[in-house]
Amino acid sequence: MTINPDISKFHDEMTAWRRDFHANPELGYEEHRTSDIVAERLESWGIEVYRGMAGTGVIGVLRQGNDPRCIGLRAEMDALPMQEQNDFEHASTTPGKMHACGHDGHTTILLGAAKYLAETRNFSGTVNFIFQPAEEAGAGAKRMVAEGLFDKFPCDTVWALHNVPQLATGTAIARPGAVMAAVDGMSITIKGKGSHGAQPHNGNDPISVGVMLHTALQHLSTKNINPIMPNVVNVTRFNSGTATNVVPAQAELHATIRTFDMEARETIKRRVAEICKGMEAVYNVQIDLNYRWGCSPTINSVEESLSAQRVIGQVLGDENVITEFPPTMGGEDFADMLEARPGCYIFIGGGKTDNDPLLHHPEYDFNDAILPTGASYFAALVEDQLKPHQPE
Repeated sequence: MTINPDISKFHDEMTAWRRDFHANPELGYEEHRTSDIVAERLESWGIEVYRGMAGTGVIGVLRQGNDPRCIGLRAEMDALPMQEQNDFEHASTTPGKMHACGHDGHTTILLGAAKYLAETRNFSGTVNFIFQPAEEAGAGAKRMVAEGLFDKFPCDTVWALHNVPQLATGTAIARPGAVMAAVDGMSITIKGKGSHGAQPHNGNDPISVGVMLHTALQHLSTKNINPIMPNVVNVTRFNSGTATNVVPAQAELHATIRTFDMEARETIKRRVAEICKGMEAVYNVQIDLNYRWGCSPTINSVEESLSAQRVIGQVLGDENVITEFPPTMGGEDFADMLEARPGCYIFIGGGKTDNDPLLHHPEYDFNDAILPTGASYFAALVEDQLKPHQPE
């Protein structure tokens, strides 16, 4: 491994930053403390700072010379609404909020790269350090793009990374094409008629309709979509009723939908609406459907993926870079930046043992050992993509 020695010198400092972020988690669009710290650090290193995009977003701009080339590096800042179950010193101090996905580490990695690049300036062009709010279901990337991210801060390419606790430390995944799925969601409210539990004939049970609707949705996924098109239609919440002797008047289902192909994505949306309409007629209930388009599939462009493979190979060794790996049905809103600009999203291994808590687990914690790895990758990427022109 060839971790940048200048970055390794402030590994302890980065660890302290990361653990402070972990102890003080903030949810999407509430990252006020985090963005204050990010902005203060960037300014202290002589980096231009712009705030307010997507509410709590921070953009750091570092220019070197008059070269028109420009690159964007992105990290996300938000935590999850869940209770941490760790008892170490840097555990969350805010009940019900936790950095369970490693965004504390990703923010620290980008800060580490910014510190190094501001000190060395071994590149020619402009680096935009994009600190994004609300990645966790808040559509922060889409909002930043809609608010003119790439108009105000031009980027020829955009890049991001994510830690993976079940992938061994010292390894990475970098591949072209689709790496993560589109993520859509829906909520369905079934309005029936309540009654006494002993007299169901006097009511119209929304729970039984919800059970049949759940079954129909599973049939949709397996029988309406070409089997070579990966897709998931998964009901994740079913809420109804307050007492065992009462037939409730209403039931709610919530589901997540994952696809890679636009045809499958549109087919599922259309068929869900048709199924709900049909069940309304058959069971004499009212069904209200709220179908929400989420982030697009995360698709890496080919040229940038090859560059990412080469650069992370310089950091970890080519033999430790996995280039053939099946896409995951997980989602990532960096996809909306990749729709606007070419780029690459890679995974960096952070596993400490063979049985580390996974992402979004209440006992998860980012592996501080890989902070210099991620920062070295981002720094090397800038020096590779914005390599100073050699005199002729």
